[in-house]
Amino acid sequence: MSQLKLSAMKKAFILILFIGMFLPYAKSQTNSGCGSAKSTEIKKSMKIGIVISSNDPETVWNAFRFGNYSLNQGDSVSVFLLGKGVEAPEIKDKTFNVIEMMTTFAENKGKIMACGTCLQLRKSEGSHLCPVSTLSDLYEMIQSNEKILTF
Repeated sequence: MSQLKLSAMKKAFILILFIGMFLPYAKSQTNSGCGSAKSTEIKKSMKIGIVISSNDPETVWNAFRFGNYSLNQGDSVSVFLLGKGVEAPEIKDKTFNVIEMMTTFAENKGKIMACGTCLQLRKSEGSHLCPVSTLSDLYEMIQSNEKILTF
């Protein structure tokens, strides 16, 4: 074969390889834009763990708001209150009704745990809504969940 034909064949081969490598990526991007049609794929539920170590009303409210949203998407969600986070059930705020958000979360089968040591330091106790838990429970939550968020 002539040198010209070999060069053309090499270019064609490289082009075919290039297209083959990026075609699956291009297909996956066709429905990813704004306003695109809904996918017919079956959504896999996730296991999400949330660690809350804040007593800021807006932060805690948003953490549980996200937890409630995730539960409504079919995910399983557990929350571990750590440090100042164990004060969450006592938060009183006109704008951010934390206890309502926590109650909704528990009613929707979300799991809430509160660090026993952190509660003791505040001379507080666990409750039906937030049972006393341990670092072992936190470790297990981290081990068993796919995603861990901290607030």
